[in-house]
Amino acid sequence: MLCPPPPLSLYIHLPWCVRKCPYCDFNSHVAGTAALRARYLEALLVDLRGEAKRAAGRPLLSVFLGGGTPSLFPADEIARLLDAVRISFELVADAEVTLEANPGTVECGDPAGYREAGINRVSIGAQSFSDRSLSALGRIHAVGDIIGSVSAVQAAGFTNFNLDLMYGLPGQDVAAAVADIEPEPELRPAHISWYQLTLEPNTVFYARPPAGLPDNDLSAEIQQHGQALLLEHGYEQYEVSAYAADGQYCVHNLNYWSFGDYLGVGAGAHGKLSDALGIRRYAKPANPLQYMEFQERGQPLAEPMPLGESELFFEFMLNAVRLTAGFDEGVFSARTGLQPGYLRDRLQASIDKGLIAERQIGVWQPTELGQHFLNDLQAVFLPD
Repeated sequence: MLCPPPPLSLYIHLPWCVRKCPYCDFNSHVAGTAALRARYLEALLVDLRGEAKRAAGRPLLSVFLGGGTPSLFPADEIARLLDAVRISFELVADAEVTLEANPGTVECGDPAGYREAGINRVSIGAQSFSDRSLSALGRIHAVGDIIGSVSAVQAAGFTNFNLDLMYGLPGQDVAAAVADIEPEPELRPAHISWYQLTLEPNTVFYARPPAGLPDNDLSAEIQQHGQALLLEHGYEQYEVSAYAADGQYCVHNLNYWSFGDYLGVGAGAHGKLSDALGIRRYAKPANPLQYMEFQERGQPLAEPMPLGESELFFEFMLNAVRLTAGFDEGVFSARTGLQPGYLRDRLQASIDKGLIAERQIGVWQPTELGQHFLNDLQAVFLPD
């Protein structure tokens, strides 16, 4: 086991949605009956007890309820789930507990009830402040729903909330993209996730791309103008698509990006664990019905598999180069068990291409070119 082991987070997957969006490649499914949701909740409670054994008393830095649309679960069910988390795990004193929600009367749920249940951070899937763009994305909410949801979250006492937004949308130019993110300083979220629409395999948009998508040059221009506007309004970019006001970073995601440990509960959830058997990964069955059946029959859900040196190196670098400040090679060694020399020997190709540089002794940072061509930088580290 790495000594000390890295911080530990918990992810809980709630896979139901009102409707599957045409661009979404997440493990999400159209919501079933209340009975199915109740059955799934029981399976989660069993899964939590199993994951508590993996934790072996290590405290949780953060808990993230993702989906799907977790806010389709009412507050009393979320409370029951979080009660089970608190019974099974120790949490650090200021643990971040996030719930993903979508705008709209049905999808926003009960912010006050969620806060009472123990949620202290909400992430709202706004996607756009343009009704035209929302329609093109297949979303079922409108701009008014976003504003109403944010108001409800603020009225419930949440000061730490995120808005998800996308750019590179069908028919979007620079002016439309900039106008799309201008309302946010008025709403003043603590955090903004602003990322480019990508056509992922196994999605409707991949099979039938929408007309009018911006080309690479226009998307880059949109990104440049949007980043400048967000900075002007006090949002620091600390990761390729994450912007925080007043240092209110997403603790849970930072743990992923810095190669911390995390436990996965729910259909398709992934985990990474550093213990006496090495650094290992596992994944739960993705199909919710199969996941529930496995739990009900007492079948093992996932067998953790050890990562080899090349896999450890790649997975660390895959995430670390997303951080605009880069990473310390001491953290690299502490999180992977590999020596700094192993890292340095494998960085030369990226240095030669001008994609990464040593900002100060032992601190490596993607260059401006590396941030712009992030996929190329990450590809350098692929295992042979």
